[in-house]
Amino acid sequence: MTFTYEALPMRVVLGPGSLRQLPVEAERLGLRRLLVLATPGQRALAEHAATVLGDACVGLFTEARMHVPIDVAEAARAAAREAGADGCLAIGGGSAIGLGKAIALTSGLPVISAPTTYAGSEMTTVWGLTENGRKRTGRDRAVLPRSVVYDPELTVGLPVDVSVTSGFNAIAHAVEALYAPDASPIVSLMAEEGVRSLAAALPVIAADPGDMAARTDALRGAWLCGACLGATTMSLHHKLCHILGGTFDLPHAATHTVLLPYVAAFNLPAAPAAEQALNRALATDDVPKHLARASAELGAPRSLAELGLTESDFDEITAQAQAQPYANPRPVTAQALRFLLTQALKGTLA
Repeated sequence: MTFTYEALPMRVVLGPGSLRQLPVEAERLGLRRLLVLATPGQRALAEHAATVLGDACVGLFTEARMHVPIDVAEAARAAAREAGADGCLAIGGGSAIGLGKAIALTSGLPVISAPTTYAGSEMTTVWGLTENGRKRTGRDRAVLPRSVVYDPELTVGLPVDVSVTSGFNAIAHAVEALYAPDASPIVSLMAEEGVRSLAAALPVIAADPGDMAARTDALRGAWLCGACLGATTMSLHHKLCHILGGTFDLPHAATHTVLLPYVAAFNLPAAPAAEQALNRALATDDVPKHLARASAELGAPRSLAELGLTESDFDEITAQAQAQPYANPRPVTAQALRFLLTQALKGTLA
């Protein structure tokens, strides 16, 4: 067996109450003027983080938005320059962390991340920006957060529906990592365990959102799935989600959740090792139907139609999905795409 695995330089602090370690993490990195980034809905949390940082905080920027619109990125970059920031603290979900990456991409400012969802972006060198209705992504070591503080106490207030879709978003990273062209036994181990952790934790969280053990397990699973995203090349599922989010403004995590069973049904027959790993992780012999049933039982949307997509959007999605080549276990034809999208639109697996 031959393979290549390159570990990213990740520092992780995980455990209840670990947000209190922010000053230690900032000091370790030599950062004394941090700009705190968050979405408008997380302003109170950003203010709390600023209080924890004390004199190491030079301001707040709480206008982060989903899919990182370029105008928001430019405003945040300007805010960092005007504040004389020597780094950023991104606290929240993928929107805040993505904004921190956008700042780091052009300035090189170090980012500390304190995730409150299970998206996993904090574990990757992947950045994304949306401009003129198109989301473009890339990889750059400069955007990888220097320190990640996983405090499950921050996720207790995450609504159950968001917890569920965010968790399935993370599972999607692991699914595609298992059949990635640059997968390795190391990544596959992380992917299988990440899926197992999240699949076990999410029903407990849905029943008792304050269960700290389940919240901790879910963050651990998100860490592993995010690390898989950072270590491998993503395929059709992520390509479609970027199009649906960047062009049609569909909600990120919910889109991942709805689409995953359909892409899995399309790809897994061509990826038997990935299917076997997921069978073990999910304790099932039908991964696509298990994913669809489990997410629906936890209250997640079942169809792209529920998220606002219509069949008239298919031509644009298909054109974008075939515009540039990308790795995938099976060839992606226009006919196959339309069939997959039609199923996902209706919420019915064949």
